[in-house]
Amino acid sequence: MANMSLEKVKMPEQDPDERNKNFLEVALGYTEDMAVEEAKRCLDCKGKPCMKGCPVNVRIPEFLQLVAGGNFEKAYDKVRETNSLPAICGRVCPQETQCEMYCVRGKKGEPVAVGRLERFVADWYMKNREPKIDEISGNGRKVAVIGSGPAGLTCAGDLAKMGYEVTIFEAFHAAGGVLMYGIPEFRLPKELVQKEIENLTGLGVQIKTNMVIGKVFTLDELMEEGFEAIFVGSGAGLPKFMGIPGENLNGVYSANEFLTRINLMKAYKFPDCDTPVKVGKNVAVVGGGNVAMDAARSAKRLGAENVYIVYRRSENELPARLEEVHHAKEEGIIFKLLNNPVSIIGTEDGWVKGMECISMELGEPDSSGRRRPVPVEGSGHVIDLETVVIAIGQSPNPLIKSTTEDLETHGWGGIVADEETGKTSKPGVFAGGDAVTGAATVILAMGAGKKAAKAIDEYISKNTSS
Repeated sequence: MANMSLEKVKMPEQDPDERNKNFLEVALGYTEDMAVEEAKRCLDCKGKPCMKGCPVNVRIPEFLQLVAGGNFEKAYDKVRETNSLPAICGRVCPQETQCEMYCVRGKKGEPVAVGRLERFVADWYMKNREPKIDEISGNGRKVAVIGSGPAGLTCAGDLAKMGYEVTIFEAFHAAGGVLMYGIPEFRLPKELVQKEIENLTGLGVQIKTNMVIGKVFTLDELMEEGFEAIFVGSGAGLPKFMGIPGENLNGVYSANEFLTRINLMKAYKFPDCDTPVKVGKNVAVVGGGNVAMDAARSAKRLGAENVYIVYRRSENELPARLEEVHHAKEEGIIFKLLNNPVSIIGTEDGWVKGMECISMELGEPDSSGRRRPVPVEGSGHVIDLETVVIAIGQSPNPLIKSTTEDLETHGWGGIVADEETGKTSKPGVFAGGDAVTGAATVILAMGAGKKAAKAIDEYISKNTSS
């Protein structure tokens, strides 16, 4: 019998006053009974509108009906047909602007909790079943994948299932890309990321770490090593700064460095780590996206008393997920909206002691459709701080481009690639994810990886037959 409740089944969470002092996962997940109850809210619409919002084409109504019937293993298998990282996507995908946005139930209440149920089936499977070993007939063809983030992992997994010998080249000492270094433990436990990666190595995918392509190998040298095609999924790891005075002071971090030291290098385990992060009592995070929320919530957990989100627009224009903003507020993050930094103030010995800001008001919409922030005359003021984290965006690292002449890139650094195939200007080289679009979502990067895998297979097959 269908569950016609207008609201989603609430997911249990840690108490805000407890979780803002630890790095354990905030959301605790559905029980089996909760999952069945929520799945029964799905109307199994004939047109399957939710699916058009999924970049990797998960057969959403089918897996939900399996959950509703208590068949969790088959539900997991159904998700895995098109999504190789369900435990991850169920946690970090912005479902509210993708699959759930098109859910019919959302017209008169809350949409079905697709993301929570995807997470549930993945977690249930990991807890109750051993990973299945796929029988794959190798075709003897070699493909290189640069970067082990969501785009690279997805492309590698799909190609491995087709029989290709896939080698991933990862610049860091651990695989996972932004899943490992960018997203905090309290949103995405690293143990889950490692299990998903183990599923790929079980398909025969090789992962070589500490391999900075552009330094260790160029694209041409990889081709000379026998790789018939290359997928570039190296992400957007080059931080942007504001260009204001004081950004070179001690105590100023890019969000990239701040989160990498906390997540990948385990600074939150201090003193049992080699890379502690000093935050002091007062921290400002400049920016309003998910990365800014992650940095602010991490700073709070590291012991900061006052953590500010400094953003030049209003709350309505915040680009972060509503869930992340909600969690940040619950945890005591202070939002200083309609504020824009103009300089960072330092002590005589070179450490941060404050940030000068001006108040803003919103004018007419700009090219992004958001109302343009306009300075308020005479509104300058100073926030006392010990730490500033700049979280205003990232761009692709230019290193790969610098080692080849025939790979076309945009002026801002992104690789020019066909949206449907990932094909670049360099024969045999495909690209996708943040390396092409700039910083975006995990699921969009995965979708690009899937498209590129299909195109690479067609490219190699065509060259072989000819």
